[in-house]
Amino acid sequence: MEWRPSKAEGVPIYKQIAYYMETRIFNGEYPPGGSLPSERFLASEMGVNRSTIISAYDELHAVGLVKRVKGIGTIVSPDVYEEGPQKRVPNWEQYVRSGFFQINNPINQQIYRIIQSKDEMINFAIGDLSMDLQPISLLQSIHRSMEISQYLGYEHLQGNIKLRESISAHLQKYREIETTPSSIIITSGAQQALHLIIQCLLKPGDAVAIEDPSYAYSLPIFHSAGLKTYFLPTEPEGIDPEHIISLYKRNRIKMVFLNPTFQNPTGTTMTMERKQKIIEISTKYGIPIVEDDPYSITGYDHQPVATLKSMDRDGAVLYISSLSKIVASGLRIGWIVGPQSVINRLTDAKQQIDFGHPNYPQWIAAQLLSSDQFDDHLKQLRIGLQTKRDLTIGAFKKELDGWIEFQVPAGGIHLWCKMNEEWDEKALFKEAIQNGMIYAPGSTLGSKPNYLRFTYSRTDTHQIEEGIGQFAAAVKRICK
Repeated sequence: MEWRPSKAEGVPIYKQIAYYMETRIFNGEYPPGGSLPSERFLASEMGVNRSTIISAYDELHAVGLVKRVKGIGTIVSPDVYEEGPQKRVPNWEQYVRSGFFQINNPINQQIYRIIQSKDEMINFAIGDLSMDLQPISLLQSIHRSMEISQYLGYEHLQGNIKLRESISAHLQKYREIETTPSSIIITSGAQQALHLIIQCLLKPGDAVAIEDPSYAYSLPIFHSAGLKTYFLPTEPEGIDPEHIISLYKRNRIKMVFLNPTFQNPTGTTMTMERKQKIIEISTKYGIPIVEDDPYSITGYDHQPVATLKSMDRDGAVLYISSLSKIVASGLRIGWIVGPQSVINRLTDAKQQIDFGHPNYPQWIAAQLLSSDQFDDHLKQLRIGLQTKRDLTIGAFKKELDGWIEFQVPAGGIHLWCKMNEEWDEKALFKEAIQNGMIYAPGSTLGSKPNYLRFTYSRTDTHQIEEGIGQFAAAVKRICK
């Protein structure tokens, strides 16, 4: 027998065996009424305990594929292909395992289950804005002034034209990016933008480069699409452009995904020298760059930070951004800026997915971005984020001085921390949750051991010190 179950698959061994035997039944290797191998024989062949085979056969019995006959053993149900009194429900476990999309990291799944079910949990885990950072009054004013006098059918597939015009003006004013409304497609946040790019412009087997650690590391979409991912170590000055050349020569990478400004999770910003070098490499080797830029206008010194797209003169950079980190994630307004041929391709795919973005949030976003008060909101946002950052850092220094180190970010929403003591990541995560706070363990973002990400933008200001205190208590119990 060539096939063997594998613990690396993340599926219980008995379920793997059940699925394998089910496949053989429907292939005709075990016909209706035919006997399956004995439990002892199959256990020996597959190198597992007999109890595992019993569980696998129980699984097949539960869905009506097999029967147990005293004195004979386990046989394939004689009526497995026929209609009759015995029902056979769909094997949803098989369907779940066979789906195109890979499952999220189990820790990420746990984080979202907890924050959606426990309102009292102090949340340092997800990249969201707290209520006091959102322009609630401005949004309410826009909402009250709106009249539903516009067409409520399907929107333009690329997105509402007034919104794309507002984004074009916004990009020029705040990010020094020259573009036109026709070069923009509206997406359901940056997440859908990444999905569209990966699904439309790449194919299974293609090699891509992503930062390590990075938010992109946590996205199963890369592997769901059958891509090979190679890592670019994130340094205090950003990734080393020479690593891109090395990966291209060794692995023929087709695309590079970067978050160069106030990077998630490290908070670092790539130097101008490295940004310029990346643009030169892109145009020399013909490697497209996907720039994910949710944070560049959150710099606490209020000074603009040059994006890769603002330096792009040849259309080598696909630029992704959204309102999620500067207004509200619930609006689900993101966008991609790119060459017209690419935008046309992505628009065609978006039509197949959702027939275009919903009208109402686009109308609100268009008025928001063109409002005279939007600049005031950005100023207040930067002040609020800096206050939360300083409170978080102050609490760490008070509670865990000498235990933890970090580089202070000049913008963005994340504090990337390294523990100076060896610790069990799972045990510390569990203990912190029991204490009433939650954060993102570094492994979910691809880091080396002993790292953690604290996202201070989501935490209510008055809870920051309490939350870090709860984390410190967990650390001292686990790391003593």
